[in-house]
Amino acid sequence: MKTLVVAPSWIGDTIIAQPLLSLIKQRDAEARIEVFAADWSAPLLRRMAEVDAVITNPFGHGSLALGARRDIGRRLASADFDIAYVLPNSWKSALVPYFAGIPLRVGYHGEARYLLLNRRQRPDNVRHPRLVQRYAALAGPLPEVLPQPRLTSSAERQAAVRQALGLPQDAAPVIFCPGAEYGPAKRWPAAHFAALARHLADKGWPVWLVGAAKDVAVGEEISGLSSGAALNLCGKTGLAQVIDLIAGARAVVSNDSGLMHVAAALDRPLVALYGSSSPDYTPPLSPHAKILSRKLACSPCFKRECPLGHFDCLMQLDPQQVATALDT
Repeated sequence: MKTLVVAPSWIGDTIIAQPLLSLIKQRDAEARIEVFAADWSAPLLRRMAEVDAVITNPFGHGSLALGARRDIGRRLASADFDIAYVLPNSWKSALVPYFAGIPLRVGYHGEARYLLLNRRQRPDNVRHPRLVQRYAALAGPLPEVLPQPRLTSSAERQAAVRQALGLPQDAAPVIFCPGAEYGPAKRWPAAHFAALARHLADKGWPVWLVGAAKDVAVGEEISGLSSGAALNLCGKTGLAQVIDLIAGARAVVSNDSGLMHVAAALDRPLVALYGSSSPDYTPPLSPHAKILSRKLACSPCFKRECPLGHFDCLMQLDPQQVATALDT
């Protein structure tokens, strides 16, 4: 069966969708899965064994471009897809499979998609409290244990990225992921990251910071506050390189972010730091992940900025707590 999957627009959600792809392959070993996704996500999707091809989704968030969506759909009509799974809930995300004339188009009700999808489901928030379960349930009844997300890497790729960045081949770093695109209420303070970096440096453990170009400033702040104990690689790598750096890490410390889910899918020891968000809906899907949260009365608030102005949910996550979690 030839399957088109319309991917979500965030790194974490894309990884959380991988168990759905695994179930499709388990239930039909001959299934071919092609993913319609933003260009930035191609390096991520190509690290998923279940993905046979990536089709570039050129539409930015909020872009309608009805004519362009119709044109892409008509081009895909000749690909003879049997089924499409539409994971985002917007009506725009269902247009391309509709214009492609894919016989079975599956997704949740979302925004006014009665004509666009011909198999619509309503999420069962009681039976499926996590996003991974809701995505996977689109393919049918869930198994007792869901497949875990898995990204591929190799010793050769890890060596190549270290060589390209001038990093030691024999290092076993702890990697920090200090960014969080959603906002400051999901970011552990730079001073805490720096204190942890100094502690790890005293043990002889190198610390590398990874993130996007928008994380360069916080990376520089952490590096400066740590007196150089943390090496700032933010903005110096593409997503594929970050995957291979994380794959070779001793351990990872991350805010609730897309790279947290990357570390979980690479099966690295992970300490995940939660402030304004909750691990109940989109936790890191790995048995090697440890979740730290203060669980204050005011959290989770799911705000980008602390509405009370104190950021206690993250300020009170002491660096020593994280160091202890790394040691156990």
